[in-house]
Amino acid sequence: MTEPASAESGSVTALASADSQPLIELKGIRKTFGSNPVLDGVDLTIYRGEAVAIIGPSGTGKSTILRILAGLLAPDAGEVYVQGQRREGLIEDAADPIGIGMVFQQAALFDSLTVDENVGFLLYQHSRLSRQEIRRLVDHALNMVGLPGIADQYPAQLSGGMRKRVSFARAVIADPEANQDRPDLLLYDEPTAGLDPIASTVIEDMIRDLQQGEGCSGYVIVTHQDSTIRRTADRLVFIYEGKIQWQGQVHEIDQTDNPLVRQFFSGQVEGPIRVIG
Repeated sequence: MTEPASAESGSVTALASADSQPLIELKGIRKTFGSNPVLDGVDLTIYRGEAVAIIGPSGTGKSTILRILAGLLAPDAGEVYVQGQRREGLIEDAADPIGIGMVFQQAALFDSLTVDENVGFLLYQHSRLSRQEIRRLVDHALNMVGLPGIADQYPAQLSGGMRKRVSFARAVIADPEANQDRPDLLLYDEPTAGLDPIASTVIEDMIRDLQQGEGCSGYVIVTHQDSTIRRTADRLVFIYEGKIQWQGQVHEIDQTDNPLVRQFFSGQVEGPIRVIG
């Protein structure tokens, strides 16, 4: 097995010097499901404003890392720090000092609710805002993802790409009661999975546009798709066998001698990555 890379890229160093406190940090994270160890001592630091892709073969713990970052899943061992504060428990146990939004692989919309009710779900359920104020926020979020005027439609009336964008709107909707203008961090789990190349390009462009506009400060994305990796990420984190094996800039994909990375992007069967099945 290839040893994990010890040096991070220059841009990470630059970010660290510009903002010495990480936005979110994982230290020694371990997670096992049943008898299957998924994460084995993962250390990962995310700085404000970064665009990071977590990549690697299927079943290597990428989505598990995402859920631990989001506070939806607790590690078996290790520590999670959010702006220097250790997170105790899950996101529901205490509010994080930053806003975190998550876009799931499947849009995960409620079919029986309108787009308005889906996007504004948490605000309708838990805030003291009026329905008119929440609807205004929903309309604004839908405008941000290029879907004005569909708030009263149902998910079944939308294409797959449109449903995906509705899930983006739900992730970026602001909560004025939390003094939140936009999330500090968005987490994307396979946002272009199952989409045709043109629809994927629309989503990839939107991920970048949301960061450069009002959508979020930075993001972490899990993806297998080559175009999504190259078009949405600045820094790459390659995970295999529960460990981070390589980190680098996206332009280093075609230059690295790391055999795991070279096999992953070439799609070759022969190599250090074991082919399951």
